Amino acid sequence: QVQLVESGGGLVQAGGSLKLSCAASGRTFSIYGMGWFRQAPEKEREFVANIWWSGGSTWYADSVKGRFTISRDKANNTLYLQMNSLKPEDTAVYYCAAGRNWGRAGSDPSKFGSWGQGTQVTVSS
Repeated sequence: QVQLVESGGGLVQAGGSLKLSCAASGRTFSIYGMGWFRQAPEKEREFVANIWWSGGSTWYADSVKGRFTISRDKANNTLYLQMNSLKPEDTAVYYCAAGRNWGRAGSDPSKFGSWGQGTQVTVSS
């Protein structure tokens, strides 16, 4: 019952930056937390980062720690992912997701019930 639309993807050179946005609508009051996932060609969908919607606590995959920052604007129901120091291996379709209380499993895609359509991020070397 939550609709999500990602934007901000594109082509960037290695070492560059990009900021993704995810606009949420519908029953946004039901959101416990939100996350970003990515999927490269012929790869499994991979956890990137998540955020507790109310308090703002965050968690990152080791591969992006220190380079990516997840944030949210509760008043505007918008999620962001600031990506710095991009590497070619970051190339993937990035998906925004909304979920309920996930306990200690916030990196599990099955804990997220609403997904955006994805936005392509391509990092050239």
